[in-house]
Amino acid sequence: MDTTQRSAPTLETERLLLRAFRKEDFRPYHAILCEPAVHEHFGPDPMGQEECWRRIAATLGMWQLVGFGGWVVVRKSDNRLIGTVALFNAWRDLKPEFGDDPEMGWIFATEVHGQGLAGEACRLVLEWADKHLSDKTIWAIIAPANDPSIRLAGKLGFSLYGETDYHEEPTLVLKRAPRG
Repeated sequence: MDTTQRSAPTLETERLLLRAFRKEDFRPYHAILCEPAVHEHFGPDPMGQEECWRRIAATLGMWQLVGFGGWVVVRKSDNRLIGTVALFNAWRDLKPEFGDDPEMGWIFATEVHGQGLAGEACRLVLEWADKHLSDKTIWAIIAPANDPSIRLAGKLGFSLYGETDYHEEPTLVLKRAPRG
């Protein structure tokens, strides 16, 4: 693993810019997390400001600790923050334990659902991971009712590992084999 990476590198496609979080991303990111169609898959209530701020800080700190982390996804046509994609270690209390292997997650604004932007951003992050984390399995957890994310995970090369309970909720565990 390349642990010399200390902040999110800027990644680009024709339509998207992926970059490190900035302080001014807080409000737009929190607004996305409060959208009912977004938060329904990771909690019955919208995420509060405090937890959102901690999530941003953790995303930035992950780069310092393990050499990978998260990106904000900005649509180039209007410079609008439309989502996030991250590789992270959450040390979740579930089986299997992911250990030092990264977990991948993505969250996108409802307004861009179904436009292929999440897949475009996630593929770009996985290309980065294939170069820098090629010896690592990449994990993901998804709520069984989140059909769009389950379909996207399949397109990204994740396969179902099993089902577990996480915070007393059924949760799918998926994995993507190392590419090295």
